[in-house]
Amino acid sequence: MSGAGGTSLQGALSALLVVAARADVPEEVARAEALSLAAALAESAPGAPADWASVTPGAGTQDFFNAAVRGRRWRGAPTAVLTDLVAQGSPEKIPYAEALAEVASAACSLGEPTMRVIGNASVAAAAQLQAAGARPVQATPTPATPAPATQAKSTEAKTVEEKPAEPERTVEELLAELDDLTGLEKVKREVHRQVAVLRVEKLRTEAGLKSPTITRHLVFVGNPGTGKTTVARLVSGIYKALGLLSKGQLIEVDRSELVAGYLGQTATKTAEVVASAAGGVLFIDEAYSLTAGDTGADQYGREAVDTLVKEMEDRRDDLVVIVAGYPEPMETFIAANPGLASRFRTTIGFEDYTDDELTDILTGLAEGADYELTEKALDQFKVILASTPRDRSFGNGRFARNMLEAAIGRHAWRLRDVTAPTTEQLRQIVPEDLTDEDLHPEKPSGTPDSEAAPREGEPEQGETA
Repeated sequence: MSGAGGTSLQGALSALLVVAARADVPEEVARAEALSLAAALAESAPGAPADWASVTPGAGTQDFFNAAVRGRRWRGAPTAVLTDLVAQGSPEKIPYAEALAEVASAACSLGEPTMRVIGNASVAAAAQLQAAGARPVQATPTPATPAPATQAKSTEAKTVEEKPAEPERTVEELLAELDDLTGLEKVKREVHRQVAVLRVEKLRTEAGLKSPTITRHLVFVGNPGTGKTTVARLVSGIYKALGLLSKGQLIEVDRSELVAGYLGQTATKTAEVVASAAGGVLFIDEAYSLTAGDTGADQYGREAVDTLVKEMEDRRDDLVVIVAGYPEPMETFIAANPGLASRFRTTIGFEDYTDDELTDILTGLAEGADYELTEKALDQFKVILASTPRDRSFGNGRFARNMLEAAIGRHAWRLRDVTAPTTEQLRQIVPEDLTDEDLHPEKPSGTPDSEAAPREGEPEQGETA
């Protein structure tokens, strides 16, 4: 179950759990996260469910696909545990990111290796390493060694255990990172305005002056792939730096992680999720699914919303909730419950990216994974963009990420017979690597319809733009 020259999933899991123990991360949390990431990366590979289940006692094919759905958001973004370690300035953040990169590499050995899985793994591994401040090192990804460009360990990582926790980032540093994101000009202005208002409110309170109660909860509306998760992660850090939150972690969930199978269990499940977000931001993807589905509102979703409103009130001093989704359904969601309407008063709209902005995002993602697109490759990408319909299924930043993942796979296949490729050959993406074909390859039998319509809250801009 290990690709030639690669690490087995079991071996990668064992190494990750060693780091998790040093970081005081519960073993079951780290294991579940890593398995979800591996499943998300390998879900299109024939035979992957059986290989994955062999290292997951008692698991079956459906468990594999359920895990893949949970882990898909981490294909281009740091995992929940890594996000928390980075927020804490933990000295284990780089070792944990490198261990996750090894998990991504091991995912390439599940089932029959495909070029798409190699691309997925390369981008996902780079996202983990970048979030922690480590840099990926380019390797030779060939069918004989199906591993992403993330194997080498940096000198910094070897000595990181001796370092104390890093100083927390300031508001100014986090706002600068926000401003560096591609596009999103209206979003940036609104976040800056929100920060200014909250900062003054805090100062007035500390000075003993009366101050109106300003809700910190936010509504993010926009099409998929427009940067909502990226901005939510920065907002969590900004609120922490302002002293409005004690931890600043981001917990991202959707309906499936709030709603249980039976009435009464949902309240407990929702309360547990909110408790895990205490001190930080709870980001609820496609929040409108809680109040309305194909057949209208359901009692399970209502129970989750009622519990959420209560928890928001009980934890109002140390919890921020951000709900996200398409504009029209989100308006209906907020209006569905008086408690929601009174707590979500600020809505931030995320516009679709222009062609030039998507090109910048693709270039940034490639650089983050230590690849370089030639000028002709960029011209090819612009041609593809011009012919791509911009309907509701268009993925925006996720479209660029999918293009890069597929290009990395084709790049590996193109070099399959090159015995000793040069560094330039290993890095360069050329026009023939970029095509609008196979962005959503035919799925193996039994695979849920997970790629054709991207989920609303998946990470955008590769979390690195």
